[in-house]
Amino acid sequence: MAFVKPLANHVAIAFRVAALIGTTTVVAVHAEPPDLSGVWLPDIKDQRRQETANMPPWKPEVASQVRHLITEEKAGRPFLVLSHCLPHGMPSWMLITHNPFELLVTPGRITMLGEVDGNRLRRIYLDGRQHPDDPDLTLHGNSVGHWEGDALVVDTIAIVPQAYIAISEAVGIPNDGDMHIVERVHLAEPNVMHDDMEITAPKVLTSTWKTTRIFRRYPERHYEITEGECEQEDLAPGKDQNGHDIFVAAPQGAYGSVHTDK
Repeated sequence: MAFVKPLANHVAIAFRVAALIGTTTVVAVHAEPPDLSGVWLPDIKDQRRQETANMPPWKPEVASQVRHLITEEKAGRPFLVLSHCLPHGMPSWMLITHNPFELLVTPGRITMLGEVDGNRLRRIYLDGRQHPDDPDLTLHGNSVGHWEGDALVVDTIAIVPQAYIAISEAVGIPNDGDMHIVERVHLAEPNVMHDDMEITAPKVLTSTWKTTRIFRRYPERHYEITEGECEQEDLAPGKDQNGHDIFVAAPQGAYGSVHTDK
């Protein structure tokens, strides 16, 4: 009988070890993806570096148009890529934004909210759905994603042909249709996010353009995005005939209300 008790103890220990190994395996398989939630600020210095260091592979006829836009900007006559209070659209939002955005992570979806304009809204679906067979074209397109390890892979199609591929706020070309974007979003550091983009636009690019944009999160500063509408740039506080506070048209200059003649 003295032999039976130690044997039983060994068996019990073996089962506990097996249970722990099984638990560890389950945890590893179902590990939580990185937390991308919060307010992210673009690395504008790196954006500007890439304006010349990593140009898109423009088709020859498009490259000449881009050179003209660059010349016009240097001459003080910038082309306004962002006009008529339209959203940046994709991929320009990720490429050239100077404003922060907030990522809201909820079951089956990541929602991207942009500062300044209330119409900067992007949804990335993570619930296993595929792209619609006949999607409506929009400025931000239709985005579906999935996790590959620690990277969020996002596939975007159905972008209107009028959406710009922009390298700055004064230099950009409409994609002209059939654009396809693949992103790999991952944390290079706990609060540094990289968006590795592959942009295919056969109407204006000779090949797929690969570029990365960097965003930083500062949780200790408790940033919040603020409300704003670009249309307000064309308006000024005023009064109606009954003395109520309203907005009235603001003076306009050659390049809009932000460049009024003095």
